[in-house]
Amino acid sequence: MRGHRNRRCSTFRTVRHTSKTSLRWRVTVGASGMNDRLRAAMSAQGTQIETLARQVGVNPKTIQRWLGGRLPHPRHRWKLCEILGQSEQELWPEVTIGASGAQHTSEIVAAYAHRADAPSQLWSGMLDRVRTNIDLLGYAMLFFPEQHPRLAEIIGDKCADGLRVRIALADPDGTEVQARDALEGLGGTLPGRIRSSLSHLEPLFSRMGVEIRFHTVPLYNAIYRFDDQMLVTPYLYKLHGYQHPLLQLKRLGPAGIFESYAQQFEAIWAESRPVALDHAASPA
Repeated sequence: MRGHRNRRCSTFRTVRHTSKTSLRWRVTVGASGMNDRLRAAMSAQGTQIETLARQVGVNPKTIQRWLGGRLPHPRHRWKLCEILGQSEQELWPEVTIGASGAQHTSEIVAAYAHRADAPSQLWSGMLDRVRTNIDLLGYAMLFFPEQHPRLAEIIGDKCADGLRVRIALADPDGTEVQARDALEGLGGTLPGRIRSSLSHLEPLFSRMGVEIRFHTVPLYNAIYRFDDQMLVTPYLYKLHGYQHPLLQLKRLGPAGIFESYAQQFEAIWAESRPVALDHAASPA
């Protein structure tokens, strides 16, 4: 019996090993041959294999395998994109989100129990690195300009270089704001907080590339998008903004968690209306 058990265990290990090898083989051949896009990006930057390996923190042979068509792990893809100044879609257009959901989960870079737990450097870093677009959706979002006193100036300077900004705040005169105020027990202060945010953002009203709108829909989360990264705060019943959890997302493809929130922003944005400048200047 002991010998029989050993043979069964040996067979089981062989099957497991074969399964992993088979999976690895399928991933490898799924790539479309040589990665000429990665090679061209390295050439454009004048980056050698050994140099790139040190910057990414891998063996040079790993870089060679990637050039040969092997798909890097998501964290390595993000690092390569940062170093080479390319998007993930430009370097690996074949990357798609699998039905298993594994890559969906890998879009979550970090998670915090409360928005207040996230370090201030997380927000300032997003703001410093953004280049193409900012999308903000919430009720008042007053904490953001209060934590970044130069927010309007920073955004204005980046808009001069082509940044596009869309900000959707709740209509302070709408019934949804009244309902939200009552739910959180804010004592009628939410409309004033929204107007305070507008006051901080007032210098941006005349900036090319900046749009600020009012929405009138009940929100289930706030969205802060900075290019291909996003911070999301799912709302919890009766809690205040700083008490909600916060997710940091990184876009990996067209069918992940990131894109679901991005599409939600687009849907609400389409139903929102522009904020008049005189409304921004009205007293709280």
